[in-house]
Amino acid sequence: MSIRSTAAGSETAVLSEINITPLTDVLLVLLIIFMILASLAIPPGFERQLPCNCGAHSDSQRHTVLVVVTRRGRIFVDGRATSVSALYGRLALIHARKREDRISLYADAKAPYGAIVRVLDAAKVSGIGDVSFVTQ
Repeated sequence: MSIRSTAAGSETAVLSEINITPLTDVLLVLLIIFMILASLAIPPGFERQLPCNCGAHSDSQRHTVLVVVTRRGRIFVDGRATSVSALYGRLALIHARKREDRISLYADAKAPYGAIVRVLDAAKVSGIGDVSFVTQ
């Protein structure tokens, strides 16, 4: 036998549970907003503006092959301008003579993407396994 107490004969019960569905909805909307704002606030990668001396490099990088891709798509290998067709042979020759297994790639932020991919492909074909993107 169950005893139910009602006030004045009505069967209204008081809800004593907290409804967290609206709170969850607000938190998910805020999470989405913050994710979108975070992606807009961070600049895209490879934002590198090259100085005027495109072919110069420091003494600490002499043990690596220095490759520079300029804004106009010109490619410099160890300070010398190289055409895209001669890039494969030049990197293979450098790798064969000096046994260099490392490339430091400086690419301008506005450099054509195809030129950068050709440098990566030439490094792979020539047997150079380590390519570093240098940023400041």
